[in-house]
Amino acid sequence: MLAQAFALVFDWYVLWVIFASAVFGLFVGAVPGLTATMATALLVPVTFFMPPVPAIASIVTATAMAIFAGDIPSCLLRMPGTPASAAYTDEAYAMTKKGQGEVALGAGLVFSVVGGLFGTAVLIVAAPALAEIALKFSSFEYFWLVVLGLLSAVFLALASPLKGVVSLLLGLLVASVGLDNPAGFPRFTFGNAELAGGLTLIPIMIGMFAMSEILRNVASIDRPWQMAQAKIGNVFRGMWGLTKKYPAPILRGSVLGTAIGALPGAGADIAAWMSYAVSKRFSKEREKFGTGHVEGIIEAGASNNSALAGAWIPALVFGIPGDSITAIVIGVLYIKGLNPGPTIFMNNAASIYAIFLVFILANLLMVPLGIAAIKGAKQMLRAPRAVLMPVILLFCVVGAFAINNSIFGVVLMLAFGLVAYVMEENGFPVAPAILGMVLGAMLEENFISSMIKAEGNFLAFFERPIAGGLGALTILVVCAPLLRKLFGTTMASPGGGKA
Repeated sequence: MLAQAFALVFDWYVLWVIFASAVFGLFVGAVPGLTATMATALLVPVTFFMPPVPAIASIVTATAMAIFAGDIPSCLLRMPGTPASAAYTDEAYAMTKKGQGEVALGAGLVFSVVGGLFGTAVLIVAAPALAEIALKFSSFEYFWLVVLGLLSAVFLALASPLKGVVSLLLGLLVASVGLDNPAGFPRFTFGNAELAGGLTLIPIMIGMFAMSEILRNVASIDRPWQMAQAKIGNVFRGMWGLTKKYPAPILRGSVLGTAIGALPGAGADIAAWMSYAVSKRFSKEREKFGTGHVEGIIEAGASNNSALAGAWIPALVFGIPGDSITAIVIGVLYIKGLNPGPTIFMNNAASIYAIFLVFILANLLMVPLGIAAIKGAKQMLRAPRAVLMPVILLFCVVGAFAINNSIFGVVLMLAFGLVAYVMEENGFPVAPAILGMVLGAMLEENFISSMIKAEGNFLAFFERPIAGGLGALTILVVCAPLLRKLFGTTMASPGGGKA
């Protein structure tokens, strides 16, 4: 199987696709406001014309490159290229103004590669092992797993859980449109044939991630990009010294990033923020954070790239997206006949090993191409937004139309792009809505199947050992904020009089 995987990856066509996707990912990541998810969404229509391995390879490579490339405008413009770079933007920009731009960019590049390779190693080891356990899952276990994934996205990723719940319910509502439900009953179709087939996920994704960013950039298009003047020299100078000085932050960021990436709905953005906060909390030089200190960049940079590989663990094993990127990837896997789930490791072993090899290759390729991107960053970032945004909009329209060769896809993209823009401007996150759309059908199908098996007895959801454990964990997650508030009040009440 491993020999077949090498033959699948080390083919001239596949290698060319990987290289082209890497350049595309670097470009998207380096343009402020454009995200790794947007790069994935724009690649989907192109993957329709590719065999399975190069199709998945293009997405893996582009997203890995985009996450790193987001550090470039962070350093030079104080504008994160991707949300994953936002956590340490001020730190990187402060280093650039101090004349240490090459150290900040070098740390972002080198430790992104280290984190990416660590996350890939965990993916290779953990995913097949988890798949053996997942083979014992029935509809009862999958129901609790989906519920837990939906709740995790709300409670882990957001400052305002209530707004997260509203966003999640919107996604579940969208998932319920059409005939694709256990009863085959037309819901919310209003007699429209297009709606009877359900709302196609990919145009919605392109709208909510790409179109909303275009609207946001157009709203601020009159503000010029102010670039910090920095001479970028040898980005590898001093990296070995930083590795010896900060081994614990590198390892901690890689481990935390992989773990957070494996949580449904979290992803690289949350991993970077949490790792930067942990780095500041445990640093021996805490007072230097915010003034241009490289330690936080090292830990968060390792974290956001390791989270990419971590997010593939639940996507491959359970068909549950770890982040918005793998939500799109799951759709591509189904289109290519690589149905995610525990049996994928038996039915398509060579293709899965090939995907693992692509992860390794993409991270190694990041070193030479990352250096080239850093060197050419100033010229790339001088392109005016008034030129970039119409070109990106054209790609969005073509991509949305190409899914079903229907203008309805373009209408969906424009409508949901506007919805996502309004949501984010008012503090409602988009990620839970996407997760609701992806998992809504899975939630309903497993619930109905389980209730039929149990003849309406809800206690059957707790009778199997794994299902009972997942059910108890789900209830604990729901009750955690109430328990925290209750016990916090109880502990504060004794002797709680005024001084």
